[in-house]
Parts: sequence; C-alpha cells; structure tokens
Amino acid sequence: MHIPDGFLTPAVWAALDVGAIPVVGYFVRRTQRTFEQSRIPLLGVLGAFVFAAQMINFPIWTGTSGHLVGGALLALTLGPSAAVVVMTAILAVQALVFQDGGLLALGANVLNMAVIGVWAGYLPAKLLGRQAGSRRVAAFAGGWLSLMAGALFASIELWLAQVAPAGPLFASMLGIHALTGLAEGAITAASLAAIERLNPGFVYANVGRPHPPAAKAAEEPLARRAAVTGR
Repeated sequence: MHIPDGFLTPAVWAALDVGAIPVVGYFVRRTQRTFEQSRIPLLGVLGAFVFAAQMINFPIWTGTSGHLVGGALLALTLGPSAAVVVMTAILAVQALVFQDGGLLALGANVLNMAVIGVWAGYLPAKLLGRQAGSRRVAAFAGGWLSLMAGALFASIELWLAQVAPAGPLFASMLGIHALTGLAEGAITAASLAAIERLNPGFVYANVGRPHPPAAKAAEEPLARRAAVTGR
C-alpha cells in the first residue's frame, strides 16, 4: 500500500502533502493534551514493534505477499490520536531510510495508513464497545477494515493520477487487500489477545472513554499525596 514516487502526479501528491500537515499537527496537539505521561514509553515500544512487524512479509497468493500494517493494533492499545502520531513516524522513517514509500508521496501514505487506516481500525471497537465477547470480533474487523479503507483511498489517489483505468485498478487493489486484510485482522486479534492476557485491561482501555488530559494526569498523584500528608 506504500505508494512510491513517480506514481502520483505533482498536483495530486502536492495537495495530499499540504493536506497531511495540518491533520497530523492536530493529532500531535491532541495527543499532547490527552495522552497520559506514564504511558509515553509505550509510544516507542509499540512503534518499534509495528515497524519491525511491517518488515516481515507473508505470502497471500501466487506472486503476492503482504505484511502487517498495524493501524488497528496501535489504535486499540494507544488510542487513535496517539496511533496516528506513531504511524506517521513509522512511515516517515521508512520513506527516509528504507525508501519504502516515496518522499513526495509521504503525505498520501500518511493520510491513507496513519489517519484513515488508524481511525477505520478503531471504528469497530468503538461501535461494539469493550465487552469481552466482542473484543476479538472488533479487533479482527478493525484490522481488515483499516487495510481496506487505506487501499480504497490509495486507489482513488492513483486513479486521480491516471495510473490505470478505474475498473482494473480498484479491482486489483481492493481484491488483493481484501485477502491481506484477513491476515491483518487475524494477526491484530491474536496480538491483542496475547497483550490482554499479559496485562488485563490494557487493551481497549481507551475505547469509549478518553484518557485524562496529560496535565490532569500529572496533577492527580500530587493531589493524592497532599491529601495524605496534609500538604
């Protein structure tokens, strides 16, 4: 799904680059306001995990392979806003260091995978809630939907750039990602189930309720200490 340079026309990639900047900036500010300071190390840990997992390809069909994208996985562990920030950092490193996705097409890839993919992956859990019976269904559906949503918007961008006729382009992109989405959903559900067994309550904790603002989270331990000591 990483769009390389040379596939999008200047008008398309420039518009997407310009559009991605304020969108990512909004989620950076939102994460700074709402993400708990005690959870900040998890941004690096889970970002590194998803970055490494994206490097491992698995066969889907003859001549076709896929890899974990991790949008739903990040959204259901970190929250969607923080997941956007982490996924953007992953995509930027991949483009700058490994040439996985173009530099000029970075805005398109960020919008497709870090914004649309992350929020699409979060949507099933948001709709189904945090009930134990629906968690694996939400995780699987979120993994599949995150890939399909990103592939759909990538197809639209490639169509606008007149890379190929709409019919073959959409059929190929959505057909391949419908298959890779099954693997994405299965890996997402299995990974979240394993994390939940190790740390009950960690996964899905943000679904249906926001984290307290960072400033408030930092003040709460001080308030408790003052209540105990009288100072």
